[in-house]
Amino acid sequence: MDNLTMTSFVDTLNGPAMDSSQHQSDGGRAATIDAVEVTSSLQSRDGSFLEHEGPVQESKIKKCLLSCSSCHHPLSRKHNPLSSNPTFLQLLKYSFLCPPHGTVGKWLTLVLIILLVFGSLVSILGATSLPGGNIFSLCVLFVLALVGGHAITPLRLPPLLGMLVVGILLKSVPGISEIGKNIDRDWASALRNIALVVILLRAGLGLDPAALKQLSFMVVRLAFSPCIIETIVVATVSHLLLGFPWLWGLMLGFVLSAVTPAVIVPCMLVLSEKGYGVEKGIPTLVIAASTIDDVLAISGFGILLGITFAEGELWVVILKGPFEVLVGLLFGLIFGVLCWVLPNRKEQEAQVMRFAIILSAGLLSVFGSQMVELGGAGALGCLVMAFVAGFGWRRQGMTDENYVDHLLGYVWEFFQPFLFALIGAEIQLDQLDGNTVGYGLITITIGLIFRMITSFLVVMGGELSVKERIFVALAWLPKATVQAAIGSQALNYARKTAAGPEAEKLGLQVLTIAVLVILITAPLGAAAITLSAPKLLSRSNQAHTQSPGTPEKTMEA
Repeated sequence: MDNLTMTSFVDTLNGPAMDSSQHQSDGGRAATIDAVEVTSSLQSRDGSFLEHEGPVQESKIKKCLLSCSSCHHPLSRKHNPLSSNPTFLQLLKYSFLCPPHGTVGKWLTLVLIILLVFGSLVSILGATSLPGGNIFSLCVLFVLALVGGHAITPLRLPPLLGMLVVGILLKSVPGISEIGKNIDRDWASALRNIALVVILLRAGLGLDPAALKQLSFMVVRLAFSPCIIETIVVATVSHLLLGFPWLWGLMLGFVLSAVTPAVIVPCMLVLSEKGYGVEKGIPTLVIAASTIDDVLAISGFGILLGITFAEGELWVVILKGPFEVLVGLLFGLIFGVLCWVLPNRKEQEAQVMRFAIILSAGLLSVFGSQMVELGGAGALGCLVMAFVAGFGWRRQGMTDENYVDHLLGYVWEFFQPFLFALIGAEIQLDQLDGNTVGYGLITITIGLIFRMITSFLVVMGGELSVKERIFVALAWLPKATVQAAIGSQALNYARKTAAGPEAEKLGLQVLTIAVLVILITAPLGAAAITLSAPKLLSRSNQAHTQSPGTPEKTMEA
């Protein structure tokens, strides 16, 4: 390489173009400054450091410092500022300069944390954290689920879809299927239940009675009617096509009927920011109704689950459902009211202690109810507790942007990859029953048709136009979070209670159809909301963010 080429190369590494003499002068000055800084640092530690070495040794040390300083310049962001209009290659080069920053820095930090956590787990737990062990498989699943979620985001698809696909692949693809097979079922069930607790707590805290009163009876109609109609239709179709007993058909109906806030809420907030449907409060209507819809579906499923696996005399089976409802309501009321007075709201760490209490009580409700064989009471108790606690906290001055829900959001971000990847890992593609998939798709399609028709009809009588009612029906399509949280519950109960191969088969069919509905409706619903809004909704002159708890306009039914 000739001198001119070398100079140009050095100029590129160190910043804007300059002539050779300027480059040598400025580069030497910068190196000298760095050398003086380092030398001063050494002298500050020991004032006689250079004096003891003598003039010759001092000269060598300075040359060494100058050499080291000039060597690190090409790798330093400080000496390689980014130009005002950088090219792609310049941006790529800049992203790898030191100290680490941006996306590269974020991923390096994540890799370091993963390696440190892995090393700690190996040190503490031993062989189970090594390849082939349960902990190792869970760690791999978690990391790959995160990668899958990030990889699918540029396609404008929900990250949960990538996590779900990762779980399916880890159980079905030869060579890596051992990762999915090495995961302990009890651990997988426990992790999914923890994610369910977080979902229930956030749903309960999100229900604001004052805001719901302002939104009128239309919210109640939109939340209850499509959910109940779809549940009945799915139960009937699954009974006729798949031979499901009626209780199992109704359980499947409640599993499939819940919409997912994980898809709906982000889409609605984006539309609200752009001003679509804000004048008539459509984003608020859909967000508020989706929360109640989930509460209804989860509660109904939990009650039916308890009745289905009840044992003993007929009168015991009949009374177990209402008894579980009563236990759940009492648990939620007692602990919800307890959260009003403990901790004292004037305590310095009151919000953190509230978070600890409500999360611990939620875990006790779900896991404790399973231990005493009152599984239907757990989800209901968790929901009621969060609702009652939130009601009291709002009266004490808590806003929608509360710290407890903020902390629960962090917990959800951690358990979300586990939830969707583990639900996918229950599916093994080469062992899927063709009839279950085929008839399951027919069941899903018929249920969605009736759901959309019902959604369109129940919002009539207000101020919505035909186009706006069509949009509400389309917005009621996405399903994911609740299906992932409760889709495997029946299978888990069948395994734990040794209910027999028939119950396990039905539980696996429910799980398979739940995964199918996520794969179909999550991307379809997100696309339908995003693409149809500009065509079906009117846009206000001034776009703004609309909070679910503060409706822009009360909709009279």
